[in-house]
Formats: sequence, structure tokens, C-alpha cells
Amino acid sequence: MTEIDIEKENKAIAQEYKELLRISYQTLTTEDKKLIRKAFDVSVEAHKEQRRKSGEAYIFHPIAVAKIVASEIGLGATSIAAALLHDVVEDTPTTVKDIERIFNPKVAQLVEGLTKISLVQKDMNVSMQAENFRKMLLTLNDDVRVILIKIADRLHNMQTMESMENHKQVKIASETLYIYAPLAHRLGLYNIKTKLEDLGLKYTEPIVYNNIVSKIKETKEQQDAYIKDISDVIKSSLDAEGVEYVIKGRPKSIYSIRRKMLAQNVSFDEVYDKFALRIVYKANPHDEKFLAWKIYSIVTDHYRPSPSRLRDWISSPKSTGYEALHITVMGPKGRWVEVQVRSERMDEIAEKGYAAHYKYKNGATEEGGLDVWLNLLKEALENSETSAVDFVEDFKMNLYSKEIYVFTPKGDIKSLPKGATSLDFAFGIHSEIGIKTRGTRVNGKLVPLNYELKNGDQVEIITSQNQKPTINWLDYVTTSRAKNKIRNVLNENTKKIAEDGKEVLTRKLKHLKITLNENVVNELVNFFKLKTSLDLFYRVGVGSIENQQLKDYAAQKSNTLINFFKSKMKRSGQTADADLHKQVLSSNYDMLVFGKEQDKLDYKLSACCNPIPGDPVFGFVTINEGIKVHKKDCPNAIAMQSNYAYRIMQAKWIDSSQQEFKAIINITGMDTLGLTNELTKVISNNMQVNIQSISLNGDAGLFKGQLIVVVQNSTILNKLIDNIKKIDGIDKVTRVYKK
Repeated sequence: MTEIDIEKENKAIAQEYKELLRISYQTLTTEDKKLIRKAFDVSVEAHKEQRRKSGEAYIFHPIAVAKIVASEIGLGATSIAAALLHDVVEDTPTTVKDIERIFNPKVAQLVEGLTKISLVQKDMNVSMQAENFRKMLLTLNDDVRVILIKIADRLHNMQTMESMENHKQVKIASETLYIYAPLAHRLGLYNIKTKLEDLGLKYTEPIVYNNIVSKIKETKEQQDAYIKDISDVIKSSLDAEGVEYVIKGRPKSIYSIRRKMLAQNVSFDEVYDKFALRIVYKANPHDEKFLAWKIYSIVTDHYRPSPSRLRDWISSPKSTGYEALHITVMGPKGRWVEVQVRSERMDEIAEKGYAAHYKYKNGATEEGGLDVWLNLLKEALENSETSAVDFVEDFKMNLYSKEIYVFTPKGDIKSLPKGATSLDFAFGIHSEIGIKTRGTRVNGKLVPLNYELKNGDQVEIITSQNQKPTINWLDYVTTSRAKNKIRNVLNENTKKIAEDGKEVLTRKLKHLKITLNENVVNELVNFFKLKTSLDLFYRVGVGSIENQQLKDYAAQKSNTLINFFKSKMKRSGQTADADLHKQVLSSNYDMLVFGKEQDKLDYKLSACCNPIPGDPVFGFVTINEGIKVHKKDCPNAIAMQSNYAYRIMQAKWIDSSQQEFKAIINITGMDTLGLTNELTKVISNNMQVNIQSISLNGDAGLFKGQLIVVVQNSTILNKLIDNIKKIDGIDKVTRVYKK
């Protein structure tokens, strides 16, 4: 670089630093400014030789992370300093001890936590990404700010990924959608969550992302005009009432539009609530609630609300601390519009989550919703019994679940994830109550332990000192807290019961003239589709494996030899021609090639997304079933690409002319005269489509049909779908994927 370039870069670095101080969310004391200045100087010196893949000086990254920490999360000087220093220990000779000596123990602790996370994620010997996530989340035990700074770091990395190789972009983006976006959501960082999700989609499904972005640009003018129409009407009434407020039009995120398109099987144009109106009002704490309902009243004077879509998170805030009124009203031109009503305090908590929540508590330490959640999270993290993948799945389910609010017999309100059962509620009150639960009453009626609770239910727990959890209880609960507690209790009893079960099994098999040895144990584990011998002995011990099932095993064991010879003879006679045909097919028309070298490998098409030639796909190396091919938009793709990035293979169709694939199509429409005739005519005119089955029925003017066709690739199928859509009276035509 020339001297002029270096001078230019140094000016840009100084400018970024000034910007960081300007946007710092809390009023910085002189001490704070000194701390940040020192952290900046140490970071500049430590990273002076480093450059990012894009070519720019590395120091721009820590400054950008510190800016996100200050402006979007609202953390103080200690966190800003730690963000500036977050890569220093990992990338340079500076140690945590040096940081403690130069700064203070708190900054050193945060930097150490961030270094631990980075080292964990770069350890390629760890067999699963999930294990890395567990270790990362364990740093919550030290200080939640470590995770908040890590989320800021991930956001900046996502914003600057252009110069990376494609497969790395997909891995990082999948990981972001799989764990970082849900974490940001659960910590109340809605702004950051939205950015992470949109950027995640940009790299996992670029075509879909760009398509939605261009359509949003096309419709922006109409949207702005529509928002202005509604705003003008509401403004005049709010002004007349003397309310101090700001109205913002908030477009729906690209990711949530995509999610809605998939969930409802609709096109971009058919997604109606592509934006929301947000009314942010000024209020003192005493009038805050009153004003929210006053604004609700003004909005609904002008526009008819949908009663089923009123969300009152002011009376019962979410456990993340989120408060707001969400009203869905029928706007002009018959379109539903969501109106969000928040005070300035609520708005700041919604945007900045954790940090703002504490700012408004004025440093108080009483347990708020977020503290309770963090304590539950720590409980879940401390239990290392579960496998890492189960742990992450459990954790995610509890992160992303919507909430319901239920009451104790005394009228106290408790929040639980949607889908929680009455037994979850028992564990939610206290582990000891959960373990001793004998029965549950909801709204005065006795209900099963797996009864799914609804908003507003009043729940009473009946306990007994003699009660103990059983293995079935794991099926009765959904929260990770309850599952972990049940597992812990069961594990204590399991070994004792398994020892007794082994003796019982030995005795029972003796009657069937079978000696229990290692080989027989393995066969029984497979026969009952279990995972370990402990599972087998335990089930015998508790009596869930019955005598008849053991007799079935014995009968199958004696038949195995006969079946083996039968199948050999049958196969050699009947399938020789078919095998020869298959060999010819696979040697001349390899459907898929894998990796950069375009290798021709054996594979199976996955049943969860049912790909056909022409669909964008990837290969996934399974443990027992070789390579399985999934569609890139398969519901399981994000989890696979995140957890098992090292087992993902690039895959590409090269020839699909000689093989045929089955596809299922659902059709709905209005039951008009001659529709069936028209439909069969359109299908038969598509020369390369064979109908395997067709079922059509009409009910009260509604037409429903399912079509199973055999096609060679997705181009032919898409052409058929387009032609069916053109038939007068047809409303929707959708391709069905096996669940």
C-alpha cells in the first residue's frame, strides 16, 4: 500500500472510532471514555498487520462489532471494550492475563469467554457443530454479555461475507439461522434477529431472496402510499386527543415473507400483511397502559379490528420483556394491516432487549422474566446427559416457541411455551412438585398429564409422596427443563431396574431354549428398535417387553435361515433382468454427480423432501445409509448444514432423460361444470406425463383433487402445474412433499 492509502485508511479508522463514541447508548463518563480509548489503542496495535479476506484492515471488524454492541444492544463501556478486544487473545500473542493487567478482571472475563467460543468453533476434531453450540452456550453461566457480544460479532460477519467461498457462506448462514437468530429472538433483540434471518436467507436461498427483494422494490411506491393513507386518517384523531407520538411503516422482513409463502403455499402477491404500522407514543409510567388502550380505541374507531388477532402483551408481557399491543385491522381496499402500539420505553426494550430491560429497572436485581428464563437456561445447560443434537433441538424448541399464559389456583400468572402440558406446568413451578405429580386438574376438571394447556387455563397439581416419574413421562412433556429433570430421576433408577431386567430376560429366554449372550443381546436390541443393551434390560425390568414379543423374536430367529435361502433363490431368478437393466441405466445415465470432481456415487433420494431431477439438491453422508440426497429448501436442510457441515456434499443433476419420478399434486378450486373434463384433457395433452392415479371430489361448490403423476424432471412437472393453473375455476395447484 502507498503512504497515501495508509493515511486514508488511518483517517477512516479514526472516523469509525469517533462514530462509535457518538452512538454510545449510555452517557459515557470520563472513566468510560478512557477505558474505550485504551481498548481501541490495544486493538489497533494488536491487529496492525492483519487484513480481512476483503482486503480491508482487520481493525474495522472489532470497531463494527463494538458499534453494534453500543447502538443496537445498548451495552455499556465494559462490553464495548470487550467487543473491541474480542479477537486480540485468539489472533495475537496478547494473553487474558495481559488484558486483566491492562484493563480490569471484568473486561478480561468477557474477552476470555469470547475466546473460548471462537476456539471451540474452529476445532474441526469436534464431531458435531451441536457440541460446539452447547459449549458456547455454557458461557452464559459466566456472563450473558458474552453471548450478546458474540451475536454482534456474528451479525457483522454475516454483513461482510461476500468475498468468502460459496460452501463457507452456506455453512455460516445455516448456522446463523439454526442457532444465532433464535438466540437473538429469545434475548429480545428483534432488530438483530430480523437482520440475521434476512442475511441467512440471502446465502442459503439466494434466488428466492433476490426474487423477494426485487418484488419489494417494485411494490414499494404503492406500499408507501397505502401506509400514508392510513397514517393520515389516524394522525388527525391522535392530534385531536393531544397524544405525542411517531408513526412508522415497518415492512415485514424478507425471511418472514418467505416463511409465510411456504407455510400458506402462496405467492408473494398473495401475502397480504407485508408491512405493519407502528405507533410509538410518549408517556409517563403512570399513564402508559391507559394511553395504549386509548390509541387502540382511536385506531378501531376508523378501521374494523379482527377480534381473533388482538395480542395484548401489555397486561401480560412476554418472558423476554417484550410489551406491546398488536391489533390487526381491515384497512382500505379490503387488506388486513397490523398496527403495533408501544410506548417509547416499550419500543426501546423491543429493539434492544436485555440491556434496555435492565436500564428501565434502574439497576434493580429482582428476578424479572428474563432472569427467570436465564436461570432455566442454565439448568438446561448444566445437564450433560442428553446428546448434543438432542440438546440443541430441545433448546431451539424452547427458544422459538410462542408463549401461553396460565394461572395457578391462587391466580398467579405463569408463562409457558405453546404446546406445554399440565406436567410441564408442574415442573415449571418446582422440580420437586413435578417429580411427585400424581394428577392434574385444569379449570376444575381432572385431565391427563399430557393435556396440552391453552391460554387462560387454571391449573392445579395433585402430588403424592409415593409418586415417581416413569419412562412415559418423557412423552408427556415438551419443555427441556421437565425433560432434563425426568431423565435425571430415571437415570438413578434405570441401572437398578436394568440389572433386575437382565436376570428376568435370561430366565425367560431359557424357557425359549435361547442362551443370553452378546450376539443375542445385539439381535434383541435391533429387533425391538432400541439403541443400547441398557434400554433392553430396563424395558424387560419394567415389564414393557411382553412374553409374546420374546416368542415372536424366537420364531423369527428360527425362520431367519429358511428366509435367507428363499430370498436368495427368488432374487437370483426374478431380478436378474431388472439388475442388468439397472446397471445399464446407471452406467449410461448417472443422475447425480457429487463434489467438485463430479464423482458418480451411490445415493438414495430422501423421503422427507422427495427431490426429483432438476430440483436444487445437496448430498448428505449418513452413518448407516450412505449418501442421501435432499432438496436445498428441505425443512431439515438448515439443521443439517449447520450441525453436520462436514458431511454435506455438493450435488448436481447431469442427465435425467431415462428415469422417471413420482410427484403428488393437490388441486383446489370452484366446482364448475366440465372442470373434471378440462383437467384430464390438460394432463393428457402434456406428452411426457403419465398419470398414476387421480382422485377428484366436489363438496358444496368446492373442488378438491389429488393427482399422482410420473415425470422425468421438475421442468416437465412445473409446466404441467402452470397449465393446470390456467384452467378456469382452479384456485391453487401445489406440489406435495412427503413429511
